[in-house]
Parts: sequence; C-alpha cells; structure tokens
Amino acid sequence: MYDVMLLTLGSERDAPGGACGSGGACCGGEDGATGDAASGGGATHAGATGDDGHAPAEQRCETPRVPVLACADALTARGARVETVTARSDAEIDDVLARLDGPPRPDGLTWPDPDSKTRLVVATASDGQLRAVVRRLVRRYAPPPSRRPADLPGNRTVPDLPPVGVLPLDPARAGGQRDLAAQLGLPRGPAAVAAAVLDGTVRRLDLLRNDGGSVTLDGALIGAADDAGRPLHWRGRVEVDDAVLSAGDDPLLACAIGNAAGYARLDGLPLLTTGDPTDGLVEVAVAVPVVTRSTLGRKRVRFEVRRARGRAVAVVPRDERVPYLDDGVEGELSRKRSWWVEPAAWAVYAA
Repeated sequence: MYDVMLLTLGSERDAPGGACGSGGACCGGEDGATGDAASGGGATHAGATGDDGHAPAEQRCETPRVPVLACADALTARGARVETVTARSDAEIDDVLARLDGPPRPDGLTWPDPDSKTRLVVATASDGQLRAVVRRLVRRYAPPPSRRPADLPGNRTVPDLPPVGVLPLDPARAGGQRDLAAQLGLPRGPAAVAAAVLDGTVRRLDLLRNDGGSVTLDGALIGAADDAGRPLHWRGRVEVDDAVLSAGDDPLLACAIGNAAGYARLDGLPLLTTGDPTDGLVEVAVAVPVVTRSTLGRKRVRFEVRRARGRAVAVVPRDERVPYLDDGVEGELSRKRSWWVEPAAWAVYAA
C-alpha cells in the first residue's frame, strides 16, 4: 500500500505569508505567460518582477479542486492512503517533500529514499507550478560542493530526484497548447494519473539548472515584443560549450534554450529541432534578422537561425534588461545567466 501526497499550490491571495515558488509565484506567472509565447506563438514581454520572473499577484491563477478530489478518490479506491495538501509557501512545499527523505546517512546529507512507499502527485495549473516543486526538490537534495559524496553521478550536482505524478488542472491544454505534460505524453485525466502513479513506469528526464538558483523543465525564450506585437531586437553574447552563436554584435530577434520542445517555434519560425529531454544535451538557437535586396532593389528581411547543442549555455545581455520566459514564467535578464544539463535528474510517473 502506498501513501500518496496530492499537492496543490495555492495563490498568494489565499496565504498571509506569501505564495509558493521562488520570489512568490505559486501559479507560475500570469495566464499569458503560458499561452502563445510558451508554445512558440509569440515573443516575450516586459513587466515582470524578480530574476525568477513572476507576474503580479492579482493575475495569478486560482487552483480548481474538482480534478484533485477526483484523483484522490481514484487513488483511495485502489487502496492508497491519500493526503491532500495545499501549499502557499516554499516552507509548506518543503514540509511535503520531507516525506520523501531517506534514512540518515553517515555523511549527514539529506537524500531521497529510492525505496520509499510514499508517492507525490503535483496538481499543476501551469508548467511554472511544476517547476516550483522541482526547484524545491533540488534545493532540498543538492549537496554543497564542499560535501559532494562519492555516490553522486559524476555528471550531476543532484541525486536522482523522486518521481512526480503530474495532474494537469487545465483540460483545455490537451488540445492545441503544448504544455510539458502534453509534450511528454503523460496522462491528463484524474483516474489515468492515479493509475500511472500506482502502476505506471518511472520516466527519468533531464533537468536544466541555472546560476540564478532556479531550474528549467521545458525551456526558456529570451526576447521581447512591443505592445503591437512587433519584435524588439536585442544584443547579447550567446555561447553553447565552445560554440559562439552570437558575439554580442548581432541584433537578435530571440534566443531559445530548449530541454523539451515548448519553445521550438516563434511565430511560425522554427527555432529548435530536437526537443528531447532525455538526450543529456541542451539545444540553443538564436534568430538573427538579415536584410537583403531583390534584383529590383527592394529591401527584404529574412531570419537566419543559428543552432548548437551542448552541456551548457551562457547568455550575456548587452542591453540593460531583456525580457524572457522560462517554463512560461516571465522575467528580465540583466546580467549573465548560465544553464547546464543535469542528465536524468528528475522523473515523472508515466502510463
């Protein structure tokens, strides 16, 4: 028999102590941050606060309860002991994740229990909410560099994180919008999610960590558009391992950093080509406008897309602030930011 924790993230309006997730976002940003731009339909916009990029509290989503209760009923019917928790702060998320800890280690590190009979389901209204939970898993189990244990994989800074069941709270996303659950082909209905958690397989996935202290599950899109939707060019150095996609002199339309495929296209322009969160590599693309003239002297603009794949990417903006989306959460890049791959670091329950 399994103990299943069904975790929902509450909004800031419900909690006196602030919302969960880095900087205060439980719902992962405003609704628009996970819409067209997150699926490659548009550039990002300015207006967010904090390096981890969170929308104003009044725009955050409320969490529907019906799918959560239906999933709890399905789990209970199968004999699982179910506890539903609504977390409204990082500390409340941490209290839930502590149930996944393993026995004490001789080195004193907090480590997940690989044989745990406790399973976690996260009810998500956005990819940003799922990221908030995985981010806290990383914070909990990543050892300090000075205490790196011998049993930690050489290409990782975190151990195998406990698997997560994903319960999407927005059934509309099963259609044209490609959230991470849809990209991974995960079950969406409450009963199907319950079956996957109890009987399904564990699918391990790559994770992107960054030097801002957060994580990326799907990808990031760096760029901006004005109020009319016209792209705004920006400049920055973009480097993937030893490959330089832009030295900082080119006017860039966008830079896509992909673990999966959520940012594969921008207004119909193909950016990323693989979108494989299991290959141990990050794919990066920059779109550079190139002006040409026809035989009649008419000026035309086409977009050159430069791509590279590697273990790490660094972006150094030349402009003061460059808006971006990271797993659908808005933010502004004002200094160097680096992402690197943690192969197979996190996992989901799949059918």
